Amino acid sequence: MSLTTIYVTRHGFRSTWSVDHKNGIYSSSIKSPTGIPNDPALTSYGVQQSIELGEHLKTVDPPIERIYSSPYYRCLQTIDPFAEQLSTTTEDPTTALIRPEPGLGEFFGLADFLHPVPASPEILKRHFKRLAPWTPLIKPNEKGESIEQLHERVAYAMAKIIEYSEKEDVKAVVICTHAAAVIAIGRVLTGVMPEDITESDFHPFTCSLSTFVRRKKEVMGSAVPKLRSDGGIPNLGWRNGNGIGGGWDVVGNGDCSFLSGGAERGWSFNGDESFIPEEDPDMMDDPPIKSNL
Repeated sequence: MSLTTIYVTRHGFRSTWSVDHKNGIYSSSIKSPTGIPNDPALTSYGVQQSIELGEHLKTVDPPIERIYSSPYYRCLQTIDPFAEQLSTTTEDPTTALIRPEPGLGEFFGLADFLHPVPASPEILKRHFKRLAPWTPLIKPNEKGESIEQLHERVAYAMAKIIEYSEKEDVKAVVICTHAAAVIAIGRVLTGVMPEDITESDFHPFTCSLSTFVRRKKEVMGSAVPKLRSDGGIPNLGWRNGNGIGGGWDVVGNGDCSFLSGGAERGWSFNGDESFIPEEDPDMMDDPPIKSNL
């Protein structure tokens, strides 16, 4: 049995933070559980959204057999109610564990300062008992990314997740991530990169659910290439309609029918995500991949 279905959701309503674009100092009026200013918890409304999402995820077909999440607190908190429910019904304990993958993490624009990184697994384990032991597949550059680089990072993470899923012989997985990554995942799976990067082709509402089904039912024909020696990402050839892992069709795009509040907090790229006023050409090269809406 090969992987046939990928479910993708965005975290629920969260607390806010701010950043001084000149010095890169992040701040928040509400202390984060991890102590990282840009790693907030969900609001009470976001918690309710996560519960409603979890109830819905129990009903999807094919059923979810693996859980992947951005390692940021708000994403783990969003998917945790579903993981908890799954732990009471599954015979395979691995199914209900959350795999914290940095390659699914937040998108930060290019900067000449270091962006914060997620909390360590040791800290996260204190908050989320179902956190799985996990070796990261890829880590975002701490000085941020261009929009193009974000898509390549997400493409690599998704290729590796698909590869892992086939080795584990699972049919369906769920991914909890951020708005920018939701859009990028949709593009790399379908293989369709719009000419206008700001196009609203995928809809990352809070706790919405997008569903992708595989075009070709066979497993991937070859192993995913390793990261280059300099940390760069190999060309995976996902564009021009190819898609990662043979290509996927979207059969549900930002579905919010199961949420009592409906579709909320939509997001799209604005085409200018950099923190650098006049971008240094050197910053636009493929950055080394290091340990990141």
